[in-house]
Order: sequence, then structure tokens, then C-alpha cells
Amino acid sequence: MNESWVTVVGNAATRPDFWETAAGVAVARFRLAVTVRRWDRGREAWADAYTSFYTVWTWRTLAANVAGSVSLGEPLVVHGTLRVREREWDRERERERDRPLQGEGGGAAAPAGPGMDSGGGAHQSRRWVTAEIDAMAVGHDLTRGTSAFRRVSQAKPLLNTLTGTTSP
Repeated sequence: MNESWVTVVGNAATRPDFWETAAGVAVARFRLAVTVRRWDRGREAWADAYTSFYTVWTWRTLAANVAGSVSLGEPLVVHGTLRVREREWDRERERERDRPLQGEGGGAAAPAGPGMDSGGGAHQSRRWVTAEIDAMAVGHDLTRGTSAFRRVSQAKPLLNTLTGTTSP
């Protein structure tokens, strides 16, 4: 069990997308923006540094509760396992696929920049690295506001059949 467990504090950068798999398992996914803040001695004030974005994946009951509880921009605390993946968009086949990172079975070449050819010139692809968290717990950051907890027996968010997303 060599997983990297992380606890991340940030803001919901997207509304949760909610769906059920063919097997009936509830899944919700959203993006979390985490901005580093540092003390600026010259101005004697806190200043924003850089922002990192994570894709947060939730499953089963947690997914249904996230879809029914989280809105865009809300401050959140997320706890789960971190996964870093290299992704590739294959323009010729118009599909996305995972690629092993260096050191993960086969030693992938250094990633090409956005829109750059990854080899011979005839085949265009775009590669990027994504950080994902498989969440075990998600909650509102109570240092930045209040929240009212409601215990539910079975959370069922409304699924928008046209777009496949949940209603706000």
C-alpha cells in the first residue's frame, strides 16, 4: 500500500458532474482550485502565489452527497489518494488515452508541448500531466463559513438527461 494520501484545501472550480456507471455505481467528478498564499513582508499582507488544479473523483454514496452538496466556488477540504497521470490526445483517432509516466514500466519520452508532434511528423498528438484525487472524504471548509449537515438515507441528485450533469 504505497499510495500517497493527501488532504487538500481549496475551492470548487467546477460544478460536480454526476452519473451512474453501467453497473449502477454513482460517480461524481469536479475540479478543485488550490491557491498558495504567502506572507509578503514588504506589503505586510497575504498575497496569492500560484494555483494548482486537481480533478477530484468520488464514488457511491460520497458521489451522490457531493453532487447534492457542492456548488461552484465553495471552499472545500478533500482527503484521498493522489494520482499523477500523463494523458495524450490522439488527434488522428480523436480520443484520449493514458500514458505511463517515466519510471512506470517502459520509460516514456519527455512530453511534447501542447499542439506539438510527438514523433515522425505525420501523427499529431498533445500530451499533458494531470493530478487526480480519489476522494475518501469531502467537506466544506468551516474556517471560511458555516454549513448545515443533514443526514440522508439515500442521496439522489437530479440528473439532467440532456447534458448528463446534475442540477445546481
